[in-house]
Amino acid sequence: TQVLRKSLQKGVVLSAGSFLVYEAHKLISGFAEVHASFKVEDVIEQADYLYGSGETEKLYRLLVQHKNSDEAELLWRLARSSRDLAQLGSTSAEEKRQLTYDSLEYAKKALEKNESNFAAHKWYGICLSDVGDYEGIKTKIGNAVIIKEHFQRAVELNPKDATTIHLIGVWCYSFAEMPWYQRKIAATLFATPPTSTFQEALRYFHMAEEADPNFYSKNLLFLGKTYLKLNNKKMALLWLSKAKDYPAQTEEDKQV
Repeated sequence: TQVLRKSLQKGVVLSAGSFLVYEAHKLISGFAEVHASFKVEDVIEQADYLYGSGETEKLYRLLVQHKNSDEAELLWRLARSSRDLAQLGSTSAEEKRQLTYDSLEYAKKALEKNESNFAAHKWYGICLSDVGDYEGIKTKIGNAVIIKEHFQRAVELNPKDATTIHLIGVWCYSFAEMPWYQRKIAATLFATPPTSTFQEALRYFHMAEEADPNFYSKNLLFLGKTYLKLNNKKMALLWLSKAKDYPAQTEEDKQV
């Protein structure tokens, strides 16, 4: 009986010990999860600060450490920063190509992690278009419908994102001015080839301005160019003057 009592007491002690270990494990696990979520938020905050400061290389070095992340918010930012790094004049042609393909993979992964993330759709469309520059005109035209679908999905998820609305305008503009030989290629790829007009492009560029006035030098430029295509020189001059006077903060602004 005494041996049994001691065994039972020992069992209770072990059970209590096991319970405490289990509770401690839960507490630590919970802390780790909270810590991990805070870490993601911290990285995003730091990344957005670097992006706003134009620190392209620092931003890429920060985000590429998280290329195996399951967080769509990190992955689409990595896609964007990879593309931005590829656009720098100091980036070699070989590095530019690799970064362009890498950016598409990161955007694709972001979509796989969260199909409802508007920015993942937006950057997948942008990066897929960039890859087309290396794959040839047939692939670029073949991907055009997919690209537009992702831009439209991004706008459905976030109707106030002026940049994506602008990109749909650029898509329309590109198809409106497509040369005859590219139209022949499109006709071989699609039963009904995608088409657009300068009037449709103009509508999207104005929609982008309404969503966020004066948000992007290139939208001002395209408004001017589209009005020129429509032979409205007065309105073209108005928007091209705005593009010319836009405060240049990026390399793209200077090119505009």
